[in-house]
Amino acid sequence: MTPYAKDDAFYYPLTIYYEDTDAGGVVYHSNYLNFCERARTEWLRTLDIGRERLEKEFGLMFVVRRASIDYRKPGKLDDRLLIETRLSGIGKVRMTLRQTVKREDIVLAVVDVEVVAINKDFIPTALPQELIASLPPATSIEEKPR
Repeated sequence: MTPYAKDDAFYYPLTIYYEDTDAGGVVYHSNYLNFCERARTEWLRTLDIGRERLEKEFGLMFVVRRASIDYRKPGKLDDRLLIETRLSGIGKVRMTLRQTVKREDIVLAVVDVEVVAINKDFIPTALPQELIASLPPATSIEEKPR
């Protein structure tokens, strides 16, 4: 399965390998952040806002300011997962995203991430209108029962 976009969301598939797990074959907790980072990077690439364009055309990069993870079910060795990424808010210098890690229809983790645009001197920088126009609309995030 390849990454794809649908209904203002981006879907990134991945398989859990031995290196992603602890001794019991369960995904090590911090790896969910790595998985979501990959999904966000690919999401931006599909929108033609990859790292190179951000740097060269806009003179900025994104850094994570805040991340929270709600672990719900364990991911395990050889699982095939799908990470759904949705823009949940946008401000002058920041974006918030909700990333949901699923195995089939089972939610394993929900990650809320806030990224900030900074310039080469690490100073927060306003998001350019051209960049904002490339983004899908922010989705109102409703918490679903567990």
